[in-house]
Amino acid sequence: MDCLFCKIANGDIPAKIVYQDEIAVIFDDINPQAPHHKVIIPRKHIATLNEALEEDRHLLGHLALSAAKLAKELNIANEGYRVVMNCNAGAGQSVFHIHFHLLGGRRMGWPPG
Repeated sequence: MDCLFCKIANGDIPAKIVYQDEIAVIFDDINPQAPHHKVIIPRKHIATLNEALEEDRHLLGHLALSAAKLAKELNIANEGYRVVMNCNAGAGQSVFHIHFHLLGGRRMGWPPG
């Protein structure tokens, strides 16, 4: 498989990894849109949220809770942060391996995009 995020999760492509466990890998975004911009991926390849199965419920919850835990560690939880998942190209997904973006450290506007 020629998936960029799978290669990062497997250690085949270097990234500034800030956390990893048996389910998830978190690393710095290479094009940060905020002072804190991390990418949270599952080790399991799922192209888009549309392909997630009922059996992936625990994995998706783990990704969300990992984002909240990291926000606390980065001291951005109280001031506020954003967690974003894009689904398909029309929504801005450019790497087809599900992932959350954790953004914080600056004021976020609404609506986004």
